[in-house]
Amino acid sequence: MFASDVPAERRTEILTKIARKVVDLKLTPVAVVMLESTKPLSFVGSQLMVFFQPIVTALFPFREYDEVTALLEDRANVEALIQTIEKMEDKRRDRKVKDNPNPRN
Repeated sequence: MFASDVPAERRTEILTKIARKVVDLKLTPVAVVMLESTKPLSFVGSQLMVFFQPIVTALFPFREYDEVTALLEDRANVEALIQTIEKMEDKRRDRKVKDNPNPRN
């Protein structure tokens, strides 16, 4: 499977799902730094995912594994994931400030 085989709607859905999980786990800074630093090696990383696919899919029911692997081989998709994570984190922070405008009280 290639990145071009994944429809645009499905691509957005997968990247949003990953970003939501990262933000929910409050791993935004770690994820952004990791993704930015490994962006030049995204193709190599996706090939490692292909190599480990039999082991990972045998241990964990991860039906989107092929699609994620295909998406991460393209640097543009990695950048889109970073931007999605940052937007979701900004929304989370805005909600937090709106819910508690004066955190010292």
